[in-house]
Amino acid sequence: DSGWAKFGWGKIYGQWICGAVQFVYDFTGRFDAKDMLSVISQHKLTTFCAPPTMYRFMLQEDMTQYDLSSIENFCNAGEPLNPEVFNRIYELTGKKEYLDYAIEWAEYNNWKGATQKDKRKWKYETYGEGMDHVLFADWQICFQVYADLYKIEHRAERIERALEVMCYQAKTDKKDYWWWADALYMGMPIFTKIYSITHDQKLLDKQYECFRWTDSLLFDTDAQLYYRDGKYVYPKVKTACNGGKSFWARGAGWVLAGLAKVIQDLPKDSKYRALYVDRFKKLSAGVARCQQSEGYWSRSMLCEDDAPGYETSGTAFFTYGLIWGVNNGILSAKEYKPVIDKAWKYLSETALQPDGSVGFVQPIGEKPDPTRKVDSKSQAPFGTGAWLLAATEYYKSIK
Repeated sequence: DSGWAKFGWGKIYGQWICGAVQFVYDFTGRFDAKDMLSVISQHKLTTFCAPPTMYRFMLQEDMTQYDLSSIENFCNAGEPLNPEVFNRIYELTGKKEYLDYAIEWAEYNNWKGATQKDKRKWKYETYGEGMDHVLFADWQICFQVYADLYKIEHRAERIERALEVMCYQAKTDKKDYWWWADALYMGMPIFTKIYSITHDQKLLDKQYECFRWTDSLLFDTDAQLYYRDGKYVYPKVKTACNGGKSFWARGAGWVLAGLAKVIQDLPKDSKYRALYVDRFKKLSAGVARCQQSEGYWSRSMLCEDDAPGYETSGTAFFTYGLIWGVNNGILSAKEYKPVIDKAWKYLSETALQPDGSVGFVQPIGEKPDPTRKVDSKSQAPFGTGAWLLAATEYYKSIK
């Protein structure tokens, strides 16, 4: 795309300076994954560089139909990708470049989250970005990636810190670690991932205890949706629609995706499985009921007037969760396929931009904030990551 700077410094001049052969392919209109895969296969290209969304489109195709053996390097540009997404792409393609990226990212962070060593200083009660917030889920989500990488290659250093932190947490008498909805995606699935490695029942016991506490605080049985945190539980916050309940889409999206991850890794015969599946089904039903006609979910799920317009991150998490539920026989395909089809149409035709970026992502926040501009240029790594989770699960459903 000659409309951005990388066209020059990343695709022409650098290669000329190195004396490398360049392949130029001119196409107009929207990106066509089949066409591009055919070109790579036919001309035996060795290096391919593209923004993340082009890879998403390519992953939706049956890549086994194309000879990509000539490719030595897949490169990414334009926006970052979450390491978790690289792991999922590696699972689907077997391309070591994605695995290498995740490992390099983990090594850069020394296979750790927050680094405070003194357990007496470990915090979680309030939001914090300091290295003493070891028990705060934002600093723990990296352990999910480390656990996945450990399963690929059993190297003790990959989960040493994760074991130290999560086993310590499992032994405490606290249960209010996940006081906000996002934590059910970032922190909760770590326990089942670590359990699959250690088989320490205390991990599942603590996970269930903490989830019960959060569920009792944030789950609304009538709407079948989760509040973002205790500040927003009705009637503390009311919508513009007859003073109704306020549910933030991305917050509930974190929960649906987090439940899918937990159920996926939880032993089939676990005594705790029933509650997770029950909440997954009820939340899915609550989500499906408030989908907008164009396929997206508005930031304020029950009152679009609070923050009108498209929003991608919540929609992508919902799409991932619903497709995962159908793929794994937990949700009815007949009931949810129309919801999924509309959601995917929005994600692939509206959220996805011609330059390969993912737009209409609400910036970092905690509520349906109408003061935050959301348009086609509104992008964020977590929005791209959510889109990719939905895309990889969608790929599995059509494959």
